[in-house]
Amino acid sequence: MPSPNDAAREGDRLLNPESESESLTRDNDSTTYPPSSQVSAQRSPSKWTTILPPGSLLLRITASMFSFVVLGTMVSTLGVMVPQFEDYYELTDLGVSFVFLVWPVGYVAAAYLNSAVHLRFGQRGIAALGPLFHVIFTAAAAFHPSFPVLLVALAVGSLGTGILDGSFCAWAGGMENANVVQGFLHGSFSAGAAMGPFLAGTMLSVGDLPWYTWYYVLLGASILEAIILLLAFRFEDSNKYRNDHQQDRLLETQGETLPDAKIAIFKHSVTWICAAYFLAYVGTENAISGWIVVFMQRVNHASDYLASLSSSGFWIGQAAGRLVLGVVTDRIGVRTATTIYLIAALAFELLFAAIHVPAVSIVTITLLGFCLGPLFPAGIVMMTRLLPRELHVGAISFVVLLGQIGGALLPFALGALADTLGIRVFQVVVFAQLVATLLIWFAFPTLPRNTLRRERLE
Repeated sequence: MPSPNDAAREGDRLLNPESESESLTRDNDSTTYPPSSQVSAQRSPSKWTTILPPGSLLLRITASMFSFVVLGTMVSTLGVMVPQFEDYYELTDLGVSFVFLVWPVGYVAAAYLNSAVHLRFGQRGIAALGPLFHVIFTAAAAFHPSFPVLLVALAVGSLGTGILDGSFCAWAGGMENANVVQGFLHGSFSAGAAMGPFLAGTMLSVGDLPWYTWYYVLLGASILEAIILLLAFRFEDSNKYRNDHQQDRLLETQGETLPDAKIAIFKHSVTWICAAYFLAYVGTENAISGWIVVFMQRVNHASDYLASLSSSGFWIGQAAGRLVLGVVTDRIGVRTATTIYLIAALAFELLFAAIHVPAVSIVTITLLGFCLGPLFPAGIVMMTRLLPRELHVGAISFVVLLGQIGGALLPFALGALADTLGIRVFQVVVFAQLVATLLIWFAFPTLPRNTLRRERLE
């Protein structure tokens, strides 16, 4: 789950590697810029302090990593719960699809709340509110309420997830070693996303427990999350946040920001191309994650346990693809590499559709996830290399938000189609979306020659 700030920063680093050393001297969880001599004096003499943050900062990073494990577990097990919700509440595929529509609501609300919470309560407020919403959600789900109440609880849970995700990613993006810390956070998310379906599937199938017992586990994890985050961020109040961001407020009052940037991003065709790309890609990713368990049970006649393993396999493949294929992308170029990944993904999707042996299906869906892993970073890289630097954050925020919308609409639409045409339509929809993603990728303008040359050197 890459954040807009981190994605923009990573694109700038790839486009202008020579400026990275300069950014290290000014981005250190603060936007005040002391003279370089003072910065040097404030740093520890040991070179290892740039890799291993000291004391309380290390505690906060570790606490944030645990929070991201919880986030990943919550998000990934939603697909495992879909067939459980259908059986318990006697829902159709269309009816249960509303769980996908309500989840992004919290992310949209969090985008408006994050700034106000920081200004009024500081990071300590984020550390309190995010887990609180998780506790409310999981406690409500554990009591297996009526389905409309469960939908409201899901929206509350997604609000907590959106607050923590956006805030901690933005916080990590301002550190000296932003890429390292972001890697820790998203690696933790991937670990939770891979672990969640496996644990939930084991409880529900092997342990033969009702679905809502899984939310007792998540409730305990949310309470532990609240304790750890409040302990780690107990001194990060509003005064500290305002002092750390005093320079930002000074620039705003002096009118030195770029108010036209929000409008300027829409004048570039690459913004709309990338928006369509994320709409298709994130929708495909969420459709697979949301409906793979149901498909495996009904079409491949897999047990609940094997069906949940297919969801874990998809997330494991995604994490491995982002880790391993980055080197390949740097070597052969982002345009060529992403084209190859998408064609390979289409091939694995055809294999998944042709072979209905559960064990083979788990392997193919894992390989499909492996190929899809680098697609999100690839879109960000293309955008940052084709847009002026001052437009990066605004443009990326816009396209990532549209990606979240796609991540809600496509799984919902797939549920509506499955309700009338049967779950086998899952294969057709995923294949069609992958083709659409590939065609949209071809629509990106050619990279400037000097940028392309630099990309091959990196």
